[in-house]
Amino acid sequence: MTEAPGTHNPNVLPSNIPVPQDDGAANHLAGMTLADLALPGTDGAPVNLSKLKGRTVVYIYPRTGVPGVDTLPGWDQIPGARGCTPQSCSFRDHFGEIKRLGVAQLYGLSTQDTAYQQEAATRLNLPFPILSDEKLVLTKALKLPTFTTAGMTLLKRMALVIDDGVIAKAFYPVFPPDKNAEVVIAWLQASRAQG
Repeated sequence: MTEAPGTHNPNVLPSNIPVPQDDGAANHLAGMTLADLALPGTDGAPVNLSKLKGRTVVYIYPRTGVPGVDTLPGWDQIPGARGCTPQSCSFRDHFGEIKRLGVAQLYGLSTQDTAYQQEAATRLNLPFPILSDEKLVLTKALKLPTFTTAGMTLLKRMALVIDDGVIAKAFYPVFPPDKNAEVVIAWLQASRAQG
């Protein structure tokens, strides 16, 4: 699918986008303690993931698109790049269920600045904040998987379940992005059944 200039619809997930492969770049994350640092959120409050009590889910994505604004050159050919809006919408749509499964906090996370993220959070009616790692401090501290395009370092798509500041589970790679919340929910249900 090729979009005509000026017609980008970030809600659409083309059927022919390449599937990201597991390159092992997240294998080290399970069991890691989060770094003691705060990230700005779209609700105006800084969030220190290492200090949060209970279970937290953080879904991570490269960058949200804006309706009518063309994607970066070659964006749809980068495995795992397209689908940030559908991923966010899946967590929005399953927010209540995720909370009922014992998740105390849910956040999105990207390297875009808070002002850019605010547009998406408002437009998509997200009931949770998006965190900005614009300076890559969390990315470097955890050695999160990244890719570079158009001079930007962007996070590869994934999701983390964090229990009292320790990563319990890393979902990586994530595909398709619009099913990420459902995969996390299935894991939450299974871990609750085992608990």
